[in-house]
Amino acid sequence: MSRIGKLPIEIPQGVKVSITKDNVLQAKGPLGELNQKIDTDIKVNIEDNSITLERPTEQKRHKAMHGLYRSLVNNMIVGVSKGFELKQELVGVGYRAAATGQVLELSVGFSHVIYLELPIEVKVETLTERRANPIITLRSADKQLLGHVAAKIRSFRKPEPYKGKGIKFVDEQLRRKAGKAAAGS
Repeated sequence: MSRIGKLPIEIPQGVKVSITKDNVLQAKGPLGELNQKIDTDIKVNIEDNSITLERPTEQKRHKAMHGLYRSLVNNMIVGVSKGFELKQELVGVGYRAAATGQVLELSVGFSHVIYLELPIEVKVETLTERRANPIITLRSADKQLLGHVAAKIRSFRKPEPYKGKGIKFVDEQLRRKAGKAAAGS
C-alpha cells in the first residue's frame, strides 16, 4: 500500500470540504477556496474531520495516483487554512524589486525594467533594507500556483555558479564553482 496515499488528512476548524458528483473536491477556508478534479478511479471518503483516499487495485497507475491525489488534497487543506509562503532574494549590485498592487517591478541587471503582473490569488511584498539584498515574499493558498509564479520570477535571472548573482530562494544552497586558476610559470 502507498505510504503517502493511506495517511488520513485531518480537516481543521473553519474548513469545509465537499465532493461533487463529477469527482471535483472543493475546499473552502478562511484564506480562500480551491477545487481539484480527482480521477474517477480514486475513491474519496469524507468522514467526521478526516479525508481518506482509496484505490481500486494494486496497478502501478493506481498506486501512483493514490499518493499524488492525497498530496494534492492535503496541499489544498493546508492552503485554505494556513496558506503557503515563499521568499526569494535578489543577489547582485543594483538589483531592485518593488511591488505596486499586483505588479512586480524587477531591475536585475538588464538595460530595461521587468514588469510582471501576478495572479489575483498571489500576494506579493518586497523588502529592501540598506546593505542587504532585496527580498520578495509571495503568499497564496494555492501551492502549485505559488511555485509556478516563483519559478517565473527566478527565470528572469537564474543564479550563476561563480559569484552567485541572480534571483534565488532564501534557503537555497547554490553549487559554486572555482574561478579561473592563475597562470603559473
